[in-house]
Amino acid sequence: MHDPVISPQATACARRAALAILRERDPATKAAQASALFDMTREAPSSIDPQAALAEPADLPGRPERPELVEPSSLKRRSMQSDAGRAVLLHALAHIEFNAINLALDAVWRFPSMPREFYLDWLKVAAEEAHHFSLLSARLAEFGHAYGDFPAHDGLWDMAQRTRDDVLARMALVPRTLEARGLDASPPIRKRLAQAGDHASAAILDVILRDEIGHVLIGNRWFRFLCDGQNLDAHATYERLAAQYHAPKLRGPFNFEARRDAGFDEAELRALAGLDESSSL
Repeated sequence: MHDPVISPQATACARRAALAILRERDPATKAAQASALFDMTREAPSSIDPQAALAEPADLPGRPERPELVEPSSLKRRSMQSDAGRAVLLHALAHIEFNAINLALDAVWRFPSMPREFYLDWLKVAAEEAHHFSLLSARLAEFGHAYGDFPAHDGLWDMAQRTRDDVLARMALVPRTLEARGLDASPPIRKRLAQAGDHASAAILDVILRDEIGHVLIGNRWFRFLCDGQNLDAHATYERLAAQYHAPKLRGPFNFEARRDAGFDEAELRALAGLDESSSL
C-alpha cells in the first residue's frame, strides 16, 4: 500500500499540493494522494489560494517509465471474447483514467484567479478519476496484468499541452470534447463486456459513466462561466476554439441522454444529431 501523506509544506496551499501530486511518477501513490488532497481541501477550502503564482517545472506530468507511448494508429483492437482482449481494453481504460487524474490536477495548479469552487471541482474530479484508476488496476490484476504492460497513446495530455495558456480553451476542449467522447463510448463497450460474460468489468464501466457525466457537467459549467465573464457566445466560441486547437472531429453515435445530463444544451444536441445523421448516410 502506498503512503497517501502529502508534505505539510504542500498542503498549506492546495494548488501547490496539486502540482506536487501531478509530478508524482508512481500511479498508485498519485491516485492515493489525489484522493487525500480532495478530502483535506474539502475540509479546509481556505487552503486554496487562487492568486498563487506557481512556476511550471520541466517534469510534467509525472508518470512511470511504462507504458510505452506510441501513435494511436499503431494500437490494435482485440476481441473482448478473450481474457487477453479484455486485459488490453482494461489497460487502455486505466491509461485514460491515469491521464485524467493528471488533467484535473493540472487545471488546479495551472490556472490562477478562478473562484475557489473551480479548484474544489477539479480536485473532486481528480479524486474520482483516481478511484476509477484504482478499480481498473485491481481488475487488471485479476487478469494477471498491471498498468504499463501494454503500449498506450498520449492524446489526452497532448491536448493539455496545447491549451496550457488558456483556461477557456482547456474547459472547452478537454472535458467538453475529449471526456465527453467517453460518454458516447462507454455504453457500447459495457454492452460488449456484458455479452462476453465479464459482468465485473461492466460494473466498473457503470461507475465510470456515472462519474464522468458529472465531470463533463463541471467542464460545461466553467466553460459557460468564462464565456459569460467575457461576453462571449458559448456556441460560436466553442467552434472557434475547436478549429484553433485542432480538436478531434466529433463523430457519432452519441449518447444524447448522458450529454444532456452533462449540461449540453438543446442547440448543441441538435447539432450533434445532424452529425449523427450525416455519418450514417
